[in-house]
Amino acid sequence: MPRLEGARTTGPPAREAAFKVLQGVRRGRRLDRALQAAHVPSADRPWVQELTYGVSRLCGRLDYLLGRHLDRGVRSLPTDVQTLLRMGAYQGLYMGGVPPYAAVSETVSSVRGLRGKVLAGLTNAVLRRVFEDGASEDLFPDPETDGVGHLETWGSHPRWLVERWLERAPLATVRSWVARNNEVPIVCVRPFRETVETAAGRLRDAGLQTESTIAAGTCLELAKGVDVAAALACVDGFVQDPAAAMVAEFARPEPGTWVADLCAAPGGKSLALASMRHAVLAADSSAARLTKLRENLERLDASIRLVRARAEAPPLAEAPAILLDVPCTGTGTLRRHPDARWRIDSQRLASLVEVQARMLDGAAEAVAMGGLLVYATCSLEHEENDEQVHRFLARHAGFRLDTARSPAHGAEDGTGILRLTPEHTGYDGAFAARLRRVH
Repeated sequence: MPRLEGARTTGPPAREAAFKVLQGVRRGRRLDRALQAAHVPSADRPWVQELTYGVSRLCGRLDYLLGRHLDRGVRSLPTDVQTLLRMGAYQGLYMGGVPPYAAVSETVSSVRGLRGKVLAGLTNAVLRRVFEDGASEDLFPDPETDGVGHLETWGSHPRWLVERWLERAPLATVRSWVARNNEVPIVCVRPFRETVETAAGRLRDAGLQTESTIAAGTCLELAKGVDVAAALACVDGFVQDPAAAMVAEFARPEPGTWVADLCAAPGGKSLALASMRHAVLAADSSAARLTKLRENLERLDASIRLVRARAEAPPLAEAPAILLDVPCTGTGTLRRHPDARWRIDSQRLASLVEVQARMLDGAAEAVAMGGLLVYATCSLEHEENDEQVHRFLARHAGFRLDTARSPAHGAEDGTGILRLTPEHTGYDGAFAARLRRVH
C-alpha cells in the first residue's frame, strides 16, 4: 500500500484490504485477481467485494459527484487520495450499512495518515458536500440534450466507448447496455455430471436456494447471497454464465467428435464440452491459467488433455473440430468485470483485432477437411465479430459459414452466427460463428 514515511495505515483490515485491491487495479491488475491475491478473510470478503466492485463499476459517476466540489477534478489529486475519496463516497451513498458520517470520519482519518492535514481537510469538505447533495440522476448531464455526457457520468462508461456505440446503435439501446453493465451480475453453476434438476435438489437439501434453470437447461442461477464455494461443495460443477453455456452448446460438433479448444483457460467451455461427452484437448499459452484449469479438472475428476501452446501455432496437425474463444475487449462482460471498461481503448481494440486474425489463420491450418472451426468472443464490437469473420472468409476460400442448426442453438439465426446481447437475454454478451472447411 502506498504510504508516506511514518504514515498510519488506512484503517480497519477490511477497508485497508479494499484500498490495496483498488490501488492494485489502478496499477493495471485485474480486479478479480487483485481481490483473490488479497487473501481477505471470509467474514470480510462480501463487504470488501461489494466496495471494490462498486467503486470500479461506478467510478465515472463517483468522480462526477466528487468533481462538482473540486476546482480541478478528482484526478488532480494524488492517486491514493482519489481511491480513498471514491471509497468514502461509495460507502456513504450506496452501502446502507455505512452511515455517511462514518464514511466521512474514516476517509478523513485515512487521508490524514497518508497525506497530512491539508488534504484531510479537503476530503472532509468534499465528502460532506457530496452527501448533502446526494446522488440523484438529476444532478448529471441531461440525457436528452447530452446523451454522451449522461452515459459517461451517470452511466459510468468511458466517453470513447459510449461514442462508438452510439455510432451504430440508437440511444435507447446504448442506454440499455450501460444500465445492464451497472447491474450486479447473476451467478450460475453448471453441473458437470448430473442434471440441473438433480443438482437443484442437492442445493435445496443443503439449504442453498436457486432462482431458476436457464440456458437450455444447463445452468442453475443461485439465489442472491448464496455462497458459491458452498454451492460447489454440494454439486460437482463450475461457475459459468448462461451466455458462455450457450456458446458451448452452439459450438458442439457432431456426436463422437473430439474438440481442440485452443484458447481454453480458465476452462469453462472445455468443461462444458467434456460434460457433453466430447473428448477435449485444451490448449492455452499461459502456464498460470492452465494451472487454474488443472485445479478445476482435479476437483471435478474430469479427463481433459492439457497442453501449453499458442493458438497461432496449434499443437496438432489435424482436428475434426476446433473452438477458438479468442482474447477480446470483453465489452459483453462489463457488468461481470467492471474494471475492464477503464482498461480498454481504441488502440487496445485494434491490437486485439490483429491478434484474433493471426489466431484464426493459425487455427484454420489445423482443421480437417469437412471439419468445424468455431470462432467466439465475449465482445459487442463489430471489428471483433462480424467483420473479423468476413475478413477470415475472404482470406480462406475453403471455409463457409455452417448454417446447420446445432443442438440447443439458442439465438442462432440460421446464418451460422450466434449473437447474444445483454439487453435481450439478461446474460453476458457473446458472439460465435460456425465455420466449416469444405475444401
